[in-house]
Amino acid sequence: MSSTETAQERSGGELVPVKFSRLTRRGILLGLSLSQLITLGVGGASLVAAFYGGGGVLFLITAPIWVLAAAITWIPVAGRPLVEWLPVACWWLWRKTGGQLAYRRRIVTPRPAGTLALPGDMARLREYVDPETGAGMVHDPTAGTLTVVTEITHPAFVLLDPGEQERRVNAWGRVLATVCRSGRIATLQVLERTLPDSGQGLAEWWAAHGTADGSWASTTYQELIDRAGPAGERHATTLSLSLDMRAAARQIRTAGGGIKGAANVLRQEMGTLSAALRSADLTSKGWLSTGQIAVILRSAYDPAIAATLERHGELGHDLATAGPVAVTESWGHLRSDSAFHTVVWISEWPRSMVHPGFLSPVLLSSGIHRAFSLICTPLRTDQAARDIRRKKTEYISDAAQRARIGQIEDASQTAEYHDVLQQEADLTAGHGVLRYTGLISVTADSLPELEAAVAAIEQAAIQASCETRTLVGQQAQAFTAAALPLCRKV
Repeated sequence: MSSTETAQERSGGELVPVKFSRLTRRGILLGLSLSQLITLGVGGASLVAAFYGGGGVLFLITAPIWVLAAAITWIPVAGRPLVEWLPVACWWLWRKTGGQLAYRRRIVTPRPAGTLALPGDMARLREYVDPETGAGMVHDPTAGTLTVVTEITHPAFVLLDPGEQERRVNAWGRVLATVCRSGRIATLQVLERTLPDSGQGLAEWWAAHGTADGSWASTTYQELIDRAGPAGERHATTLSLSLDMRAAARQIRTAGGGIKGAANVLRQEMGTLSAALRSADLTSKGWLSTGQIAVILRSAYDPAIAATLERHGELGHDLATAGPVAVTESWGHLRSDSAFHTVVWISEWPRSMVHPGFLSPVLLSSGIHRAFSLICTPLRTDQAARDIRRKKTEYISDAAQRARIGQIEDASQTAEYHDVLQQEADLTAGHGVLRYTGLISVTADSLPELEAAVAAIEQAAIQASCETRTLVGQQAQAFTAAALPLCRKV
């Protein structure tokens, strides 16, 4: 569920358009995936057995097998063959039968110290506080990752002149190249959220510039600020960095081993990323503490409390209680404490040349509570080189096989092959290769409002030259990847 793009560094004063690589849709043989080959093989085996068994009645007896195999192999549903929906449907039925679609917090039974009160497989996550920086780190013992989060601020990109935009794009490319060269980073996540404006900025301005002299005007103004509710919305951006503890095992042992050694190694990556962000004119507000991460998690599951948590900074700063009280998953949406959510996947990035601000229709859509998550998975140079060589071999072999049987070459296959050649050229030139996954979590107070908001986001994605799909049957897992800054994957 990803597409690839090369992190390049460009120079010049004009805004240069960019192009994403196409999402690979090739199969193992003649465009057929492994699951399609299996079902086709089962149907073909039954047909051959009936033929050698004498034919006639045996063809009719085995007809349900090979007809069903052919149907689920080639009949598409929502752009995918039926056989590719079978794992999703079976896993959904298994979870539904086992009662795994509903989560209710046990408020009487205390949770083990250091754990996060989150549903599903995220119950295994552990918190750790770095003693040197005070940053809150989230440890996933199963995946072998350690994640840290920082909040960044930046000027409005669309309001800058083209030369400044191009300079910032080049600087961001250097940040991504830094992440690629490390070899110890598992995931880099950019999370951009819309939040209700609680009036906290107005209160802070009054505290810094106001005159609380007890006069009638001062008292009245202070009361108006205190009574001010959410007005409009604001945007918040976080950057999450996840350390691959398996890839950095040697460095972790050298740094003392265990979670403490992993924190020491991650601290080095944090320093490198902070320097790269400063070079890109991105202001980091510091690495978030466990309390600040808890507020983000609580606000994601319970948006109605977000403004209150922001206005009263002492509330909600406990990861042990930051999770939801109740979560119910449905086929196409998720319901948490005070809201309904639907996660859509950017299944196709723009196929033509676009400028870096092409996502502005989605990110600047007003009146919609949503979270946009860009999950970047860096590939090591040797791994990327092997992947490119494998793809080139497969493309050449498939082209020879199609020519042998007289099948016409598809233009999309030719375009994918050219993308692979471009990636090889960029890798040879020293650039890094990233695998991108774009997710959008849409939130509303009711199902009708949610459907309208999802439709608006889909239209905005069309304006951005992107194709979106609702992640049916996996909304709970997709929500944790799209709305939480924990570097989760779908």
